[in-house]
Amino acid sequence: MSTTEQGKTGFINDFQLERHSENPLLTTADFPGASSVFNCGQTMMGDETILLVSIGHRSGSYRGLPGSTTHVARSADGVKFDIDPEPFLKKPDSEPFSKLVGGVIDTRVTFMEGWYYIIHPGGGRPWGTLGILGRTKDFREFEYMDVVSLPDNRVPCLFPGKINGYYMRLDRPYRVAPNEHHTDGNIWLARSPDLVHWGHFRPMLTPGFAPWARTKIGPTPPIRTEKGWLTIIHGVALSCAGYRYALGAMLLDLDDPERIVGLTRGSILSPDAEYERIGVVPNVVFTCGAIADNDADRIRLYYGGADTCICLATGSLSGLIETCLSDGPPDSTA
Repeated sequence: MSTTEQGKTGFINDFQLERHSENPLLTTADFPGASSVFNCGQTMMGDETILLVSIGHRSGSYRGLPGSTTHVARSADGVKFDIDPEPFLKKPDSEPFSKLVGGVIDTRVTFMEGWYYIIHPGGGRPWGTLGILGRTKDFREFEYMDVVSLPDNRVPCLFPGKINGYYMRLDRPYRVAPNEHHTDGNIWLARSPDLVHWGHFRPMLTPGFAPWARTKIGPTPPIRTEKGWLTIIHGVALSCAGYRYALGAMLLDLDDPERIVGLTRGSILSPDAEYERIGVVPNVVFTCGAIADNDADRIRLYYGGADTCICLATGSLSGLIETCLSDGPPDSTA
């Protein structure tokens, strides 16, 4: 069976990301008093790999601070990390952020115009979940900019520059069912003249294009490649065994990102290792981004395993792009 045929009919492609031999790289043991380790934002700053690692606290506090905290982890080789002991993202004092920012998780990082822009979920009860934008130049000082989405839109993901005169982002609006489970998680595109005011909303992709993405999907910040904007996506399947989170990818047209030119029908990473299947939230692999090493033809994903650890998976950048193109666009846009 060909890669395309297998991808369009089954759970996996022939293309699979490879787990690093030293996984998991970071665990609760690296954060004294932590009960959970959440999915991390990721980027490069010069030759240094930067992760934004959020942790939950067993006693309700960490180093005397309430709730969850987010720390910068730095690495010269991308495997061994030094963790800043003091939290990077702190609860702000000014409105509206003091009302909407609590424990920060699931940060998305985009480098653009000399700044590292960070969007993370905010709100929660009673406001609903929304996206909050801030920025840093050095991952030491951070400034909040504005609330950039209405609820419920969990984490918009910025493109790294203007396209046809506009900043663009991928959104993941959804509904919250009466039992407080997220439903109808779709991917949309939005445009802005200034990163704060957003509009021109366009629907792009709904769940159901593959068995591993039947229930919900969501994006990460796009990566520019010669053949399109490469975006790692997560997909959720719900069965009698509960929720199962896996990863795939889509490729968007460089000049018209509203057009999907390729989409993996099979997952490229699914929760098969013990540290992905067993934990605070079992059967989960989830990433908030990816790092492209173009010279080495490699893509790196630092991902959360079961809300208990941070892991690394790598693969051929060109191989992933070709898999997207081979599987082709979703049926609705083919």
